[in-house]
Amino acid sequence: MPQIDVPLEKLRFGQTSRQDAWWLAPLLTVLGLGVGFGYLTWAMFQPEHYWWGPYLSPVCSPEIFGNSPFSWFGPKPAWFPWPSSVPFLPALLILWAPGGFRFTCYYYRGTYYKAFWGDPPGCAVGEPRSTYRGENSFPLIIQNIHRYFLYVAVIFIFLLGNEVLGATQFPGPGAPDRHFGIGVGTLVMLTNLVLVSCYTFGCHSFRHLVGGVLDIFSKSKGRKKAYDCVTCLNKRHGLFAWLSLASMCCTELYIRLCSMGVISDWRIF
Repeated sequence: MPQIDVPLEKLRFGQTSRQDAWWLAPLLTVLGLGVGFGYLTWAMFQPEHYWWGPYLSPVCSPEIFGNSPFSWFGPKPAWFPWPSSVPFLPALLILWAPGGFRFTCYYYRGTYYKAFWGDPPGCAVGEPRSTYRGENSFPLIIQNIHRYFLYVAVIFIFLLGNEVLGATQFPGPGAPDRHFGIGVGTLVMLTNLVLVSCYTFGCHSFRHLVGGVLDIFSKSKGRKKAYDCVTCLNKRHGLFAWLSLASMCCTELYIRLCSMGVISDWRIF
């Protein structure tokens, strides 16, 4: 069979013969990630209005030290090692975990590599670099720590679940004791918990942890069912990545607006 040598042409950055709007997807990704993570970063540096009634913002959950009723150990003690020149913010103690999990996520890496670094900006579109180095050298080799962030992220799912349970305990009228109830904020926090759980348990690393190490599934039917469930979530991992990011922002914003008195939480019962 005859062979034909086709010379490969090095494209300049952004050069392409595509006629479609290939730039639209990277542009929307920049806007989506910029607004989502930009808002959460801004909220992280706000020392007030991150709780209201039985609701605690997911940006500060769990609150290890802080001034809200949800703080595990009360206000920051004097002995706690913290630079005096840096304002103490409860979110700074915990957001490294969910933030690191998302930053090293396989899906997010694929999106922000293309959108922010142009690596590549699109299929058959010229890249800004001439060689491919992968993630086998510093600093991108650090991305391989994603599987370890997964273990911490799973713990945060249970912590968020505990906050949702706490969001059903409303103070009684004129009394310090609490009683069961559901408000709009409770449902908002519950929705966030479901979406974050679907994103976390649909993770590629979790899928491998559940069944990727097995050679013969027939020897473990329980693992096979679990693997199928995770695979179902994994197929929509990108969708849950965006929905959970949006739900985090909406939950934080809802609680902040309630705390500021801009809106009122409607008690369903």
